[in-house]
Amino acid sequence: MWKTLLPAIFLLCTTTVFSQNNKLGSSDPDAKVILDKVSATFKTYNTVTANFTLTITNSGNKVEGSKSGVVYMKGSKYRVNISGQEIYSDGDNIWTYDKSANEVQLTKFDASSNTITPQKMFTDFYDKDFLYKLNGEKKEGGKLIQEIELTPIDKTKPFFKVLVYVDKATSSIVSSKVFEKNGNHYIYKVTSMKTNTSLPDSLFVFDTKKYPKAEIIDLR
Repeated sequence: MWKTLLPAIFLLCTTTVFSQNNKLGSSDPDAKVILDKVSATFKTYNTVTANFTLTITNSGNKVEGSKSGVVYMKGSKYRVNISGQEIYSDGDNIWTYDKSANEVQLTKFDASSNTITPQKMFTDFYDKDFLYKLNGEKKEGGKLIQEIELTPIDKTKPFFKVLVYVDKATSSIVSSKVFEKNGNHYIYKVTSMKTNTSLPDSLFVFDTKKYPKAEIIDLR
């Protein structure tokens, strides 16, 4: 199950060849104002360190598993650590390390191919890929949270709906819930976030010296 977990973090930022000029309807302008503000706010950060939890529930709303992790972002660079797996990208290369197999897959980062990155979760992932609407606001833990529902334009996606929850005061995404067609729900929640802290470039490169026995599969 957890082999496919990390890609689920990035479900929001998979891209399609469709545009908003389609026959499926139009998006809610109120929701766009909120999402645009989230994107603009994120772009002001030089670096981001976000701790998160990722939980899977089945169609009966029973928890199948839960793990925590951390994502680091700096410009186009990123690193994701979650139990059993790590992903590094220095903006040119991507290292995906599977701890159980002690194996690293090395691929080339291609910005022109709309490669999935954590940064896209917080910026312009929504305009070409989804129809969206504002469902309303609610109080949670003293915060006013706005719920936005996104529907993928590409109906071949393995999920049919995403709920994104935005802290109205900070214009930041605090959690999201992905509804898969098989009945599973992926719940991604940001538990803490630090911005504009010092993150060395070395943080975003897989250090072979720390894993001398790891098998590196170069797919570039």
